[in-house]
Amino acid sequence: MNTDERHRRIGAILRVREHVTVDDLIAECGASGATIRRDLDVLELNGVLRRVHGGARSLVLGGENPEYGQRELEDHAVKVRIAAGVAGLLKDRSHIWLDSGTTATEVARRLEQRDLTLMPMSLRAVNVISGGGPAAGRRPDLILPGGSLTPGELSFRGPMAESNIRSLRFDTAVVTPCALNLRDGLLAHDLDDAAVKRAGLESAARVVVACSGTKWNASAVALVAALDAVDVLVTDKQFSPEELAQLTRHSVEVVNV
Repeated sequence: MNTDERHRRIGAILRVREHVTVDDLIAECGASGATIRRDLDVLELNGVLRRVHGGARSLVLGGENPEYGQRELEDHAVKVRIAAGVAGLLKDRSHIWLDSGTTATEVARRLEQRDLTLMPMSLRAVNVISGGGPAAGRRPDLILPGGSLTPGELSFRGPMAESNIRSLRFDTAVVTPCALNLRDGLLAHDLDDAAVKRAGLESAARVVVACSGTKWNASAVALVAALDAVDVLVTDKQFSPEELAQLTRHSVEVVNV
C-alpha cells in the first residue's frame, strides 16, 4: 500500500470510527508504526484528523465539518472520472469559469495542457495549472478573480471576486455544488460560496455541473440556483427513470462517468 492509498484508507476509517489507534492502523495498512505516525502527522496538517495520544480522532464524527484535506481523500477515483468527463465537454480557445473545491482541482489537472482562458476560483487550481515552469509546455491563460482567500480551502470569496466575475462573460461555467437535489437545485454550505457560484453560472453561456453521486440529496443550507440554470450534469450517479424524466423537464443533459 503506497502513501496515497494509506492516506485514503485512514480517511475512510475515520469516516466510520470516532477514534483509531496506531496499532489498529498498522494492522489495517500493513505499515510500520513510524510510517503510520508520519501519515497521521501529515493528515492532521491537512485537516483530515486530530492527533491524540496513541492514535487519531475523527473530525467528522466529532461534529466538525470535513476540511479540504479530508474531502480530497474521498471518492478520488470518481472525481478523476468526472474531471475527464468535464474536460471532454470544453472546446479549445474557449473562456472557462472554474469553481473551487476538490472536484474542481481535478478538473484543473485535466486542463493543464489545454488552449483555454480560465478563471479558477482557488489557489489550488492556480497552482496545478501554473506548475511545472516553461518546460511544461502549453498552459491555459489565467485570469484571477481577486477578493479574499478562505483559509484551508484557498478559494476566492467576497464582493471583489463577485464583481470581477460578473464583469466578464464565459463560454462555460464549471460549477461544483456542495449538494444537489430535484427540489432545490444547486446548494452550497455557506452564503459566500453560494454568491460566488451564482456569479459564475450567471456570467456563462453554458453551465456544466460536476458532482459525485454522494452530493445528491446531501445536506447544505445556501441556495445557488435552480436546476433550470444547468445545461449539463456530469456525475457517477445512476438515476432512476423518474429522476431522469424530471431532469429532462429541466432541460438538463446527464453525462454518466
